[in-house]
Amino acid sequence: MHPDVLDLREFYLTPLGLAARRIITHRIRARWRDTKGLSVAGVGYATPFLRPFVDEAHRVIALMPQAQGAIAWPAYSPCASTLVDETHLPLPDMCFDRVVAVHCLEHSENSKALLREIWRVLRPEGRLMIVVPNRRGMWARTETTPFGQGRPFSRGQIEAQLAGSMFAVESVNPALFAPPVQWRPVVHASIAWERTGAYCWPIFSGVLIVEAVKQVYGRLPQPKGRRARVHQMSPTHARARSLPIAACE
Repeated sequence: MHPDVLDLREFYLTPLGLAARRIITHRIRARWRDTKGLSVAGVGYATPFLRPFVDEAHRVIALMPQAQGAIAWPAYSPCASTLVDETHLPLPDMCFDRVVAVHCLEHSENSKALLREIWRVLRPEGRLMIVVPNRRGMWARTETTPFGQGRPFSRGQIEAQLAGSMFAVESVNPALFAPPVQWRPVVHASIAWERTGAYCWPIFSGVLIVEAVKQVYGRLPQPKGRRARVHQMSPTHARARSLPIAACE
């Protein structure tokens, strides 16, 4: 079940939410330093992390699941957000270079269909940056933040799910080591917590930030206990519905 979009927006206005936003955005930008001329989409509630791309990328839109709800975004520019069915994105095949997915996979009732749709709309060698709660971290055990809701993942689980959806994992970066509390001394020391945690206890981060690349061809896993033929997969061409905004050229 998805959290409500208004609750998500309120969290990112709190001191803890602002600190989380800065840290995660920094990690994403460290991997995607230049998006000039590229098309970027956010899936779930990714708008806190899309702002750096707005003035740089060729096109940026936010796709918000109908179970979550949508808000107008950006606040001071023409609206670039829309409400979607996350398992049937209203977009043509291969129309985005980058996808950022946050507060998305852990809440989806059909995560395989969601990842398959993201795969479909990405161009060949397109990249997905997905943020999920870490099963071993404190944030997944605290319901006062959005990362404490839904299904958390271990590193092995998220890598296996992406591999099963024809994505090759490029990097897994842990983030959010500070305790998930709104106490100002802890929030103000969030950068120090990040540096110490990344060095001393990286497996106990609050979230995992995973970058994966779309594989155009791959192999289906073999069933256990018997030999199976290996099939070669190719992109499927799903029927697309047009957006009310010019999402793709």
